[in-house]
Amino acid sequence: MTMARPAIEAVDQPKIAEAVRQIIDAIGEDAAREGLQDTPQRIARMYAELFAGLHQDPRELLGTGFRESHKEMVILKNIPFYSLCEHHFLPFHGQAHVGYVPEGRVVGASKIARLVDALARRPQMQERLTSQVADVIMECLQPDGVAVIIEAEHLCLTMRGVQKPGTLLVTSAIRGGFRRRAVTRSEFLALVRGK
Repeated sequence: MTMARPAIEAVDQPKIAEAVRQIIDAIGEDAAREGLQDTPQRIARMYAELFAGLHQDPRELLGTGFRESHKEMVILKNIPFYSLCEHHFLPFHGQAHVGYVPEGRVVGASKIARLVDALARRPQMQERLTSQVADVIMECLQPDGVAVIIEAEHLCLTMRGVQKPGTLLVTSAIRGGFRRRAVTRSEFLALVRGK
């Protein structure tokens, strides 16, 4: 997904580039070497894109909706996302599954996917990301309930530390009717799992 220019331009890219030059020097490399001389600017542009969500109000993404009498579950599943762990600034990526039961208002499916992206594009913890998606939907759409499951692989777990590739962290956030009614929760899980 391409982020809006103002969100990307809000990041201080020259400051990031200078910090990257210092890191290159600190690890014992030559920042002026041909293969590395443009790396600080490339990383600065990348960070501007990866952290553009810091400069977006996720609530604005759900501002345009539709009055609709549909009162059954709406699920958007297998939403791919990419984020950076706030502890190591290493990527974590996976899929989000988001369901809600409308109370008179729905939004376009792309709005839910954009919400996940906007919240993922900031230094994050998966647990917080999961809760934030659920809380923003509850606040903006005021549905009967919301359920969010996120499954992700964390590179801080796979390429360093314990080095366990393929390990997935699964988190959930349950609000409103999904919390109150076991049958609603079970229906969501069955639909997400394809059963």
